[in-house]
Amino acid sequence: MSEKNRGDGNRSARERLQQQRERDRAREKQRRVLIVSAAVVGVLGLAAVVGVIAAGGDKNSGSDKAGPVVAPTAATDEDGKPAIPTGRADAPSTLAVWEDFRCPACAQFENVMRDAVHELEASGALKVDYHLATLIDGNMGGSGSLRAANAAACAQDAGKFTAYHDTLYINQPPETDDAYGKNAKLIELAAKVPGLDTPTFRSCVNDGTHDSWVKKSHEAFQNGGFRGTPSVLLNGESIFPTKGNEQISPANLKKWVAEANKGKKPGTASPSAG
Repeated sequence: MSEKNRGDGNRSARERLQQQRERDRAREKQRRVLIVSAAVVGVLGLAAVVGVIAAGGDKNSGSDKAGPVVAPTAATDEDGKPAIPTGRADAPSTLAVWEDFRCPACAQFENVMRDAVHELEASGALKVDYHLATLIDGNMGGSGSLRAANAAACAQDAGKFTAYHDTLYINQPPETDDAYGKNAKLIELAAKVPGLDTPTFRSCVNDGTHDSWVKKSHEAFQNGGFRGTPSVLLNGESIFPTKGNEQISPANLKKWVAEANKGKKPGTASPSAG
């Protein structure tokens, strides 16, 4: 190779390196971090789940209204972490789920794990604390995360959180489609839950009754050191996408709960309002 060609090659390499550094700086300036968790769970298809997290605050919280914090019925606020509880309050194990209704990885997690979670709740082995975040609104713009979370809180007021929560994930639009930013869409989906589409529910959705509560929940997410959504903890230990060397799956969740509950009695209290 001639000296000229070597010189040209070195310049090209330096230029590529400089361009790469500029792209890295641009991504940092945008304050976006892409977290890819390869969570291949057998034949269940919970693979290559993706969560997008902002390094700073939201650029769009979804609503300019700043009303009083109105918690949904039976919501909890342990250690400043607002949550909607489901299952039996005295269940020996607790699953904490930090989620965003616009987050595709959250839908993938929910749609794969739903039956196992409901089964464990019904047996009194597990209770779940759902913490609602508005991560995607902040990263991609729009208000669907906030609007859907408020609607879910309105469903909690009606004692139908679980059914509506599941409906939102089953019918989740693409991440870039802010369909949940439209209250009409959220009310339309409420018709899939028997008895939910009432004047009271519609007013709660349209008035943004729980917007400030949802924002408080998202602030707790931001301050909690979580890497993205979904963040899932069993009795305070992260289990998504893995627990130790084991990957999350319905079978493993049941096994982990059984191990945690060994020698403990199942919960017998009346199920939470959700």
